[in-house]
Amino acid sequence: MTMDNNLRTLRNAAGLTQAELAARVGASQGQIGRLERNHRRLSDDWVKRISDALGISTDSLTLTSPADTNDIESLLPTLERIAKALERLSPDPVHMTDFDAADAFVWQADDDWLAPVTSVNRVDFGLLKGIDHQSDILLANTINFAQGLPANNALLWGARGTGKSSLIKAVHAKAIDGSTTRVMLVEIHREDIPTLPQLLTLLRETDRRCVLFCDDLSFDGEDAGYKSLKAVLEGGIEGRPDNVIFYATSNRRHLMPRDMIDNERSTAINPSEAVEEKVSLSDRFGLWLGFHNCDQQTYLDIIDGYVAHHRLDVPGDALHARANEWAVTRGARSGRTAWQFIQDLAGQLGQRLDV
Repeated sequence: MTMDNNLRTLRNAAGLTQAELAARVGASQGQIGRLERNHRRLSDDWVKRISDALGISTDSLTLTSPADTNDIESLLPTLERIAKALERLSPDPVHMTDFDAADAFVWQADDDWLAPVTSVNRVDFGLLKGIDHQSDILLANTINFAQGLPANNALLWGARGTGKSSLIKAVHAKAIDGSTTRVMLVEIHREDIPTLPQLLTLLRETDRRCVLFCDDLSFDGEDAGYKSLKAVLEGGIEGRPDNVIFYATSNRRHLMPRDMIDNERSTAINPSEAVEEKVSLSDRFGLWLGFHNCDQQTYLDIIDGYVAHHRLDVPGDALHARANEWAVTRGARSGRTAWQFIQDLAGQLGQRLDV
């Protein structure tokens, strides 16, 4: 029973008409009617005047009946289930990209947004040994881009673990160090390359310049993703935005396995045209920077650089002997092998590495 019906019931129980109750409380019959129909709020003043006129307590006038209370309580479990079902059906919150949140981001293709990375996993530029030529070229290209000057897309190709992705991240840090131009580093994963047009549309919205970075880029078999990448880099109607440059690393110079290229040459009607279709993707990169396994002296220089940087207390002769043994067991000498050795060495010494 609602509040207005409670007033009507109490008035009837007292044997009063609306006009008689109105006369007792000093109101009009119309006012009493509106109160009973809930067209006027039952204020504290009205509650006191009507309670005195009817000779009842104020609680009697304002409380709902037990039947109504029980009905509401019985509906609560159903209402809770409905609320939970609606919550499950509601769409996920829409992420909005804040371009000022960080200097590095990772493209989240499923949600169409850039997730900020506040702490980038990278090696200091000065610790990169044996790749001075590649470092100088890529740094100069990146600084030109940061300053709004012409710059090329870059493909860093070669042996695994030789510092390709480490150089891109280190060059980015070097380029923004002390610069008034905040260049963003945005990483797109290899499997998200088909969403590259959406990402570039998003990057067109910002005034910040952006180094777009894809690690371990390559294509196999019937993977047609390279065709969309070609159009985006060069040759498409829109092309890449003026504020974006594309850096990629790969173990393959032409981003495709040699047997795939050889198969095109042997089966196509016009072999040269078929091969050009496959390798023309790498032509979209104005800079080709090759990386190769380092010699023993360069490997040891990398080790010495890490030891000095992290202040590891190891005698030089013993250090080099252990480092060479580590490289032999891994079957390769590279920057990655050197870093893995340093991690093992620091663990044995009980010393943390500040990365």
